[in-house]
Amino acid sequence: MKAPVSWIREYVDLPAAATTDELAARLTALGLKLEALERPGADITGPLVIGRVLTMDPEPQKNGKTINWCTVDVADANGTGEPQGIVCGAHNFAPGDLVVVVLPGGVLPGGFEISERKTYGHLSAGMICSSAELGLGDDGAHGIIVLPPDAGKPGDEVRELLHLDDEVIEFEINPDRAYALSLRGVAREAALAFEAPYADPALRETPAPNDQGYPVVVDDPAGCPVFVARTVSGFDPAAPTPRWMARRIQLAGMRPISLAVDVTNYVMLELGHPIHGYDADKLAGPIRVRRATEGERLTTLDGAERTLASEDLVVTDDTGPIGLGGVMGGSTTEMSETTTRILVEVASWNPTSMFRTGKRHKLTSEAGKRNERGVDPTIPEAAADRVVELLVAHGGGTAEPGVTKIGVAPEQPTVTMEAGLPARITGMEIPAETVVDNLLAVGCEVTGTDRLTVVPPPWRPDITDPFDLVEEVARIVGYDNVPSVLPPAPAGRGLTQEQLFRRRVGRTLAGAGFVEVLTFPFLGETAFDTLGLPADDARRTALRLANPLSAEAPLMATTLLPGALEALARNLGRGNGDLALFEAATVTLPRVGAVAPILPVDRRPTPSEWDELNEALPDQPLHLALALTGDRDTAGWWGPGRKAEWADAVEAVREVAAALGIEVTVRAGDQAPWHPGRCAELFLGDLSIGYAGELHPRVCKAAGVPERTAVAEVNLSTLLAHAVAVVPGPEFSTFPVAKEDVALLLPVEVPAEDVAQTLREGAGALCESVRLFDIYTGEQVQAGHRSLAFALRFRAPDRTLTEAETGEARGAAVALAAERHGAVQR
Repeated sequence: MKAPVSWIREYVDLPAAATTDELAARLTALGLKLEALERPGADITGPLVIGRVLTMDPEPQKNGKTINWCTVDVADANGTGEPQGIVCGAHNFAPGDLVVVVLPGGVLPGGFEISERKTYGHLSAGMICSSAELGLGDDGAHGIIVLPPDAGKPGDEVRELLHLDDEVIEFEINPDRAYALSLRGVAREAALAFEAPYADPALRETPAPNDQGYPVVVDDPAGCPVFVARTVSGFDPAAPTPRWMARRIQLAGMRPISLAVDVTNYVMLELGHPIHGYDADKLAGPIRVRRATEGERLTTLDGAERTLASEDLVVTDDTGPIGLGGVMGGSTTEMSETTTRILVEVASWNPTSMFRTGKRHKLTSEAGKRNERGVDPTIPEAAADRVVELLVAHGGGTAEPGVTKIGVAPEQPTVTMEAGLPARITGMEIPAETVVDNLLAVGCEVTGTDRLTVVPPPWRPDITDPFDLVEEVARIVGYDNVPSVLPPAPAGRGLTQEQLFRRRVGRTLAGAGFVEVLTFPFLGETAFDTLGLPADDARRTALRLANPLSAEAPLMATTLLPGALEALARNLGRGNGDLALFEAATVTLPRVGAVAPILPVDRRPTPSEWDELNEALPDQPLHLALALTGDRDTAGWWGPGRKAEWADAVEAVREVAAALGIEVTVRAGDQAPWHPGRCAELFLGDLSIGYAGELHPRVCKAAGVPERTAVAEVNLSTLLAHAVAVVPGPEFSTFPVAKEDVALLLPVEVPAEDVAQTLREGAGALCESVRLFDIYTGEQVQAGHRSLAFALRFRAPDRTLTEAETGEARGAAVALAAERHGAVQR
């Protein structure tokens, strides 16, 4: 909302010394958020005066253009008193007219300096100005500003006359403060800010409704509680809009159009109540307000033909719809350059209905913006009377005696509040007398002493409960007076066990060289294509958002891998070549066929409805994703480096599991997007928890990451559910370790992990560890087989083991491997 300061001062007796900056600061303190301060005429300097055209000689030029050589009386403004010679290319003025002249030394908007210069064979000393050249808009359409005969005398300063010194405060108005979308509302706030006298422009004597007015029928009083109509006849459609009115409309951010339209816009800006004008001669029969019939059509003032819905409120006559009530009028009854009889409509509309209609038709207007927020339903008569007054005064019309009024303004709800509530909520000392005075100041009716009964003013539909009243009191007392008190921290029980487990996971991965990333939980179909998921893959069944942040990513993530790979590619693109990233986040797994019931809002759900809602909720397990590429161990003077590979992803999951006090086992797997021959399926007992390994080359290319990138994704919720709160520390023995190595020939399809588990089981309690340290395939190993070399370590807690004991344990381990896997010792 743009509010010219001179317009505010018209209704509020502000101190003469109050500056625009001070006014803006005080209004901001009251809750009107300052957007900008504008000083439209600040970039116009130098002599700008009234001039009277004495002579005007047209001179055709060789280029086909005709210029006028003019002499203009500017009195003593030029320092000589002699007429000023000026060349002008416009033709919409004549000798004797009063015009606006900028003399040499003046500067116009855009830094355009005016000086004496020779042009078209004359020495032109100044410029006769148009509206556009003064930054007053383009309503002059290349024409010169011609002032009314009583504007002043030649040589008079013209800045005040043209409102060039008007300063404008622009506010960002919150939806709950619709009253501030008017000068009436802003001025009321200014009066509060300075405790200054306020003259409400809506308080005026209006003629009583009678049966001589234009016939109106309201079929939906809930949608249109008040409808007022007045008629002006004998209106001169060619009458110009007064310059002061056009300038105020411009300063308020709107464009002057014609006198009839400008008057309705001016009064809307003044009082905050939208007004619509009809060409009364185009109306056929009585006006009726009703709900539209599904499929009815209406061409609105913007030229768009609209198909109406049954929820739309429309204004009709005998021809059908002639306007969307409260949003925009129709083209068939639009006022034009031939309109001589005007029907003025001022109606109060249901805000919710207006909002839905505007959204449905994707239609916004200054009127709709106010109606959908709620306007004062008690002032339609005053607004209509003000419009009629201006049309008669400046358009030469006559106000017809008929006054139509249908309906009455709804009663304001009563709010009850303890007088001490504002003090208790804000922490300030606010006496009951101050509470009452402040509520009266904002227009409320207040009765009671300790327990107040408050009726909010009709222009404040946002005040509905005691805490709204607290806000009104607090903003007048001053938010800057609210004491700063640090609230005491409530006693807590610390982190939950799951939070402790998650921190343990993060510390473990950070210690292993991983960096945590956070990615958006939204995906598009292309993300599944990038991963090479088959059409029937369960991960393609994703929950689609009704209102996604991006149309390209409307699905909730069912896997963390797309986000991890995107983060990997982004870091690679910024020059980071050696990366180890992890993310722990939820995925969303919808329940196929489950539909959430749509419940009423006037009661709590029943137990069965609550169960239905919960059954329809998607599962959201916590997943852990890892991604590695580049050097895992960097090269240096100590030796060569080592590239990250699939085994690093597997080992990282193992380390996480170990930190949680559990053990995962590994088997060969086959799952997109992993390479079929380098994919490990991870198990917790017999429960599969995810996969780890090397990405398929096609996936690497599609995702923009290097070949042989390693990734893992596991169900972290499952790991946390089996985690051990206190992981026992290792047991140490003071007795020496016995070392035994064994190499076994096995078919290549036998997983090394299974063999290691068998050796550990066969070696018995004396076995401290089993570690695979070599895999060999070559000429000395038969086709389809490989040699796996394991390091077995034995130790007893109470003695030094003998060779016989370690040999027996080693033999038992090899024997069990031979029995289960057909292993042959090399």
